[in-house]
Amino acid sequence: MYTKFVMLTLLGVFACISSAEAGPVLDRVKAKGVVHCGGVVRPGLASADAKWDGLEVDVCRAIATAVLGSPDRVAFDQYETPKQYDAVRNGTDDVYFLTMSEIFNHQLVGKVLPGPTVFVESHAVMVPVESKAQHVEDLAGDSICFMTPSPVDHTVEHYFERRHLSFIAMPYSEDGEMVDAYQVQRCHAIAYEMTTLALVQATPGVNKVQSRILPESLTVFPIMATTGTKDAEWAAIVDWTVHTLISAERPETRWYHGGAKALPLTIPELGLKKGWQDQVIAAVGNYSDIFERNLGKKSPLQLPRGLTANQLDGGLMLGPFLE
Repeated sequence: MYTKFVMLTLLGVFACISSAEAGPVLDRVKAKGVVHCGGVVRPGLASADAKWDGLEVDVCRAIATAVLGSPDRVAFDQYETPKQYDAVRNGTDDVYFLTMSEIFNHQLVGKVLPGPTVFVESHAVMVPVESKAQHVEDLAGDSICFMTPSPVDHTVEHYFERRHLSFIAMPYSEDGEMVDAYQVQRCHAIAYEMTTLALVQATPGVNKVQSRILPESLTVFPIMATTGTKDAEWAAIVDWTVHTLISAERPETRWYHGGAKALPLTIPELGLKKGWQDQVIAAVGNYSDIFERNLGKKSPLQLPRGLTANQLDGGLMLGPFLE
């Protein structure tokens, strides 16, 4: 009887150890055979026509490759209404791509663990190509469209106020109405997130307004790959996968390794098989590959890397690597 009790106790301990190593989220992901990600719809980052695509979706695909061996075993949820954020509050999604404003405004601070930056977004201003304005300050006294209520209405007001300049504010509550107003030049400039401005620039509308984005950012903020607070092992898997994508952008030289070898990680205690990083890079490419096909030269948006460039090229994207 005593021997049976000891064996059952040991089995329980081993089960707990195994569960701690794998983590409940990884267990759930493997049982369902899919990684559930979610985020706010943004051009080039997460949008859906026939299917979901974008940089965030590709990061989700990288995570699926790491843990399930396939980039196709993903599902993506849109966060727009307060109800849709229940997927974050309840932990029914596995990875959440969020800004700090989205975390704060939806009372998610105690629900999510901020992870690595996957994109550096900004609020910017766009004008027609024939506009005399070369900088945002040149729009003093002119009309600017923006969405309200939104973080953009605060940043554009603050930008002009701290320079002791004024402008004609033209707030809108509907995206489509605001874009239409700009394209018929009811307002002479439009302030919005950089990714949305790039889409408006790429689709000039019936009036064929050709536009250019002014060089200054009103504000800059990260979009982070966040996870729930209750599973450190899953958070580590997501973090190491994103860091792998960023570090793999480093070129191979005589002095240090590049590609997947820039951050060689063998971590079976997290349930990742040997060679998982090579699989990830083969499936989705490195961060530069992901950026260029979704936002850069190989996409309709044609956005430059800017602050999202690798730190080697003067940007803010920096993952750990072997020094």
